[in-house]
Amino acid sequence: MSENPHVTKVEFIKSAVKVPDYPDEGERPEIAIAGRSNVGKSSLINKLCNRRHLAKVSRTPGRTQLLNFFRINDAFVLCDLPGYGYAKVPEEVRRAWGPMVERYLTQRRNLKGLLLLMDVRRDPGDWEVDLIAWCTHHGRAIVPVVTKVDKLPPTRRAAAIQRIAGTLGLPAKSVVGWSAETGEGLEDLWARVARLTAPSA
Repeated sequence: MSENPHVTKVEFIKSAVKVPDYPDEGERPEIAIAGRSNVGKSSLINKLCNRRHLAKVSRTPGRTQLLNFFRINDAFVLCDLPGYGYAKVPEEVRRAWGPMVERYLTQRRNLKGLLLLMDVRRDPGDWEVDLIAWCTHHGRAIVPVVTKVDKLPPTRRAAAIQRIAGTLGLPAKSVVGWSAETGEGLEDLWARVARLTAPSA
């Protein structure tokens, strides 16, 4: 598996729920990662950051119930958002997810964009479509990432990505095809992260 040559230093900062508990990272830009439970967020973070266990990978969806912040190369911050849509967590926790994420997306001043992860084998649902519309309305950049492309034969991947992009109302070229297993899409994804987190001119 290929590594990400662009990342040399990664630090876990803290976990948080409420706005006053968010880390104070000064002017460092921040990006967030969102997706349904078990879509591969932890695997993507570990692969992107060259760490096997930076984010916990679990076969139990819904494990991540907090906002988890990581500092990358002392240059920008990555926030892992709670997975959406898994019903077998406690009801009070599930009810709190939506407001917690909305507060973060609305109030995090240094947030430059969002990576929206979707499984290549599943069509996007209302949640993904609504999130893209919300980000567009609020001026938040969004990078659609189709995960687990290694689960499909190469001859079917382009059609699957085209279908997902069409459902979202986006051109296929805006979507990153990604595999944490093989590293496919790593350079494309990193290039988009680098653009989002580049110092303002």
